[in-house]
Amino acid sequence: MTAEERSVELARIAAAAAGEKGGKDVVAFDVSEQLAITDVFVVGSVDNTPQMRAVTDEIEERMREAGAKAVRREGQADSRWTLLDFVDIVVHVQHIDERDFYGLDRLWSDCPKVDLS
Repeated sequence: MTAEERSVELARIAAAAAGEKGGKDVVAFDVSEQLAITDVFVVGSVDNTPQMRAVTDEIEERMREAGAKAVRREGQADSRWTLLDFVDIVVHVQHIDERDFYGLDRLWSDCPKVDLS
């Protein structure tokens, strides 16, 4: 089983939104074979708190425009890790240090990467 086409489309929208506000090293993993609750994890980094706020706000806005609304948000815009759950995809925005420490990229490295271009 692979991620649904709509999930891949939403992942690309989220990644583009993050990139437009300075998000770094944005990647997406097709986790559909490992998890029944979502298709794609999107992971990106930011350098500072204002950038976290800008990136998460832009992702939510662009996803709303695409017809997807976050059903859950963990972490605040001023935290060091924010999770945005759009059901079909889950977006993790982390400060660089947290991304290195928690290693989501390593954790999900056995899953196929989603082409975000």
